[in-house]
Amino acid sequence: MTPTLQSVAIFVTDLERALVFYEEHLGLPLAVRGSFGYQFLERPPHIGVHPANHPASRAMVGRETGITLQVPNLLEFCSRIGEAGVKFMAEPTQQGFGIMAMVADPDGNVIALWEDNVSPPEEP
Repeated sequence: MTPTLQSVAIFVTDLERALVFYEEHLGLPLAVRGSFGYQFLERPPHIGVHPANHPASRAMVGRETGITLQVPNLLEFCSRIGEAGVKFMAEPTQQGFGIMAMVADPDGNVIALWEDNVSPPEEP
């Protein structure tokens, strides 16, 4: 049996503020909410947003997450979230692998946003 990726965790200091960022600004669908925090995206891998209640989790707040979200029409998306007050760590920039931007949630956790505009379209 091969393991599969179920979720990745992001730790925050304010769950309600994080909910606005991930659900409203980034547009991630909220799948589950509970005492553990929130789980976004309907199918695995999920993004889990959890309260930083313990010293080890508090040390993980405000860092590079290593998470990249693929976003169609990235420039339009970035314009919309920028108007909503989302903080950009790196403005959208054309790279050799597509357009990339970096945003931070209210706790400073960094998420990469990417649009592939260099790969040839897949054939049916």
